[in-house]
Amino acid sequence: MEIALYRKYRPQTFKEVKGQDHIISVLENEVKTNKVAHAYLFSGSRGTGKTSVARIFAKSLGINSEDIYEIDAASNRGIDEIRAIRDAVHTYPYSSKYKVYIVDEVHMLTKEAWNAFLKTLEEPPKHVIFIMATTEVHKLPDTVVSRCERFAFKKPTHKFLVEAILKITKAEKYEIEKKSASLIATLADGSFRDAFSILQKAMHSSADTKLSHQEIEKVLGAPKESLILTVLESIAEQNTEKGIGAIRDAGNENADMQIFLKMILRSLRFILLLRFASPSSKISAKQSKNTNDVRSIIVDETGEKEFEKLFKLAKTAKNINSKTLLAFLEAYSRQTYASIPELPIELAIIDTAGEEK
Repeated sequence: MEIALYRKYRPQTFKEVKGQDHIISVLENEVKTNKVAHAYLFSGSRGTGKTSVARIFAKSLGINSEDIYEIDAASNRGIDEIRAIRDAVHTYPYSSKYKVYIVDEVHMLTKEAWNAFLKTLEEPPKHVIFIMATTEVHKLPDTVVSRCERFAFKKPTHKFLVEAILKITKAEKYEIEKKSASLIATLADGSFRDAFSILQKAMHSSADTKLSHQEIEKVLGAPKESLILTVLESIAEQNTEKGIGAIRDAGNENADMQIFLKMILRSLRFILLLRFASPSSKISAKQSKNTNDVRSIIVDETGEKEFEKLFKLAKTAKNINSKTLLAFLEAYSRQTYASIPELPIELAIIDTAGEEK
């Protein structure tokens, strides 16, 4: 059976962990000085490396695999499972200084389970370390959070994700365009795991080792770039019919409407950034450098061809403004609950590309 890419390329050392320097530096120092807490709480969105860092931390402390226990709280959330852990912690490690319990999705524990766990968490045996991971820290009791050394994991930057996708694609002996890697990174929403899963799906669906941009769009359910541009042009031209037509065409191609809307938001953001970062005769050298930085970032994410189209709209379409962006942001927040996926986008186009008749 083929190993999933996110498992195959999971970091094995602190040096391989990207974008979490604020956490790694502290944990490395704790290992070096042997100043280890009895309970840790790793919080952050999915796919940011919480359980990977927990494993690396345990191994850095010299813990052998037989003394590392991984528990999925989503499947073991009741009081009986916690009582079993509470009883087991009193036995000594097999061959290590510590026993480490890595509890994933810890917010899934029931209230009764937490009540049974609190005393052990507050005063565990000296040979036990708890590392708890969660994507929803707000669901944890304050009494739990206060007993832990807490670390908040950041989402990786777009640049980090693109670099990781390009590196893995090359290692797997595939080819991919940078703009395709950028599209995957955008839609992975800050998750290494989601990005690698999308990439693997594209590899499996490709007839050869060259991943075309069209193949990536198809795998993602993303609309063609031309349809996104058509929506933007409809706003610039105040042509509602043109925009609605683009949505209809995207639907006929089985495009995912949430992804369609996300890509529109991405383009609108770039247009506003380009407009307000545009050079003028009155700006300082530092401001000029910032302008160039914005341009290079957008070119990296879009490619030269798409950038030129967005840059042109930034200069000419003055009615694409902050109100336009807000209208589509509201559409995005409504789309999850919309019984007709196209409806929030259609309403946003009606609001921004023309008046109701």
